[in-house]
Amino acid sequence: MSSTLWQFPSRVIGSVRERAMRRVRRWARNRQGTDGDTTQLRPRRVYILPTGVGLLFGLMAFAMLLGSMNYNNNLSFVLTFVLIGIGFVSMHQCQRNLVGLDLTFAGTDPVFNGQAVRFRIAITNHSKSARYGIRIYHDKTESDVHDLQPGESKIFILPIATHRRGWVHLERFGIRTLFPFELFRSWAWLHMDLKGLVYPSPSERAPAPPPSRVAQGHRQHDARGEEDFAGLRKYSEGDSPKHVAWKAYARTGQLLSKQFAGADTSSQWFDLAELPMADLEERLSILTRWIVNADQTREDYGLRVPGQEFPPAHGDAQRRQCLETLALFDGDQR
Repeated sequence: MSSTLWQFPSRVIGSVRERAMRRVRRWARNRQGTDGDTTQLRPRRVYILPTGVGLLFGLMAFAMLLGSMNYNNNLSFVLTFVLIGIGFVSMHQCQRNLVGLDLTFAGTDPVFNGQAVRFRIAITNHSKSARYGIRIYHDKTESDVHDLQPGESKIFILPIATHRRGWVHLERFGIRTLFPFELFRSWAWLHMDLKGLVYPSPSERAPAPPPSRVAQGHRQHDARGEEDFAGLRKYSEGDSPKHVAWKAYARTGQLLSKQFAGADTSSQWFDLAELPMADLEERLSILTRWIVNADQTREDYGLRVPGQEFPPAHGDAQRRQCLETLALFDGDQR
């Protein structure tokens, strides 16, 4: 009973704080509008408040000022005003540390559901002075801290957790600094409406894929077959070690793979409608697992979902377009 009573005020305070933060975010969004892919921080966009250390520093300086006035001690006055001057300089430098920085969206890479989407933000310092202790953040997620020398540009990585497939939107993120002395916290909000793609999670209990369809050798295939030697090509990750031209590697030091023509080729069709499971997400996870496995072995595969069909092929483009189709598939199309 006592623990419940103790938790009640904290829940109320947390709820009030969350509502206040939502109002502040809406106010900032209405005040600033939507930012472009590249945004420069102007002075009116940079906010600043004292930290907990800064508040204690201010109280200490005020107490020293009262003591100096009470005892009329000149040395105490000198020390007090030096500390107050350090506080004002710190406040000015903290805000100046962000003003003039350019922020540009540098893209994301698709991930599987459950993995973090890594939003890349390029920050450029065009000024003639260095900027220190810069960090970007979103809610409880934040990037590493970096310094920027004059004219330098760095990529800041902001990881965002994922819980479902499709597009993950990053409507707002912040940039902040505590430099120097951590007496003040200076920050700015940016509203770029960024997004990253999340593929379905590959199933760990996927059944065996449908049997391959074999076509007798009538075309050259760059990864399979051993009937007629057709030449050498640059080694690609995933090639079988037995296809590596080891003698050529011994002569030149370059990894090459053998190509053969006239070999049998096989392909598979992955059809969403042929999976008996009732749950759509489970079926999409199974198709994702089949695509990932086929891509690793460089087998040709095709994909059929309601309204779309991709003929058998292999490679990065095939993998990307098939997984993107599954990520954005609308269940109402069934």
